[in-house]
Amino acid sequence: MDFALFDTPIGTCGIAWGARGLVGVQLPEPTVAQMRTRLRRQFPGATESTPPEKVQSAIDAIVTLLEGRSSDLSAIELDMLGVPEFHRRVYAVARTIPPGSTLSYGEIAARLGEPAWPAARDVGQALGQNPFPIVVPCHRVVAANGKLGGFSARGGLKTKLRLLAIENAPAATVNMPLFAELP
Repeated sequence: MDFALFDTPIGTCGIAWGARGLVGVQLPEPTVAQMRTRLRRQFPGATESTPPEKVQSAIDAIVTLLEGRSSDLSAIELDMLGVPEFHRRVYAVARTIPPGSTLSYGEIAARLGEPAWPAARDVGQALGQNPFPIVVPCHRVVAANGKLGGFSARGGLKTKLRLLAIENAPAATVNMPLFAELP
């Protein structure tokens, strides 16, 4: 397993991969050193290295999206070995949400053929454990009645709003600078 850091308009992100595809994407930490530490802790034994062509293409697509330009991340190969089946199903639906759009937790549950309650809660828990943020766009999933819901990445709802604003999503109605430092 290997990992690399890459610069984006929102800060330095991380990406980890193995023989079957990406095993993780990490949104920015306060420092590059903290990013390396987090990736090494999350992927013990992984080595920082130059990304192979497929991984570099994924990085380029992520950077393009975070620059506010159109970018399709749906073909990026993800290694879901060890990801629970329900989570895989949730992530598959989330990957169909186009930039600038949102679905609610309940709408994802319905698309999975599950009852809105308690499945909406289970969808939220699955997304809270998403190892592939941006590629599996959990930031595009909101609570009922247009409320934002949660976001487990560093910066929480501020980060979620920032990502939605980059994509010009209707849920990003709060006036905040797109590239301000996160707390």
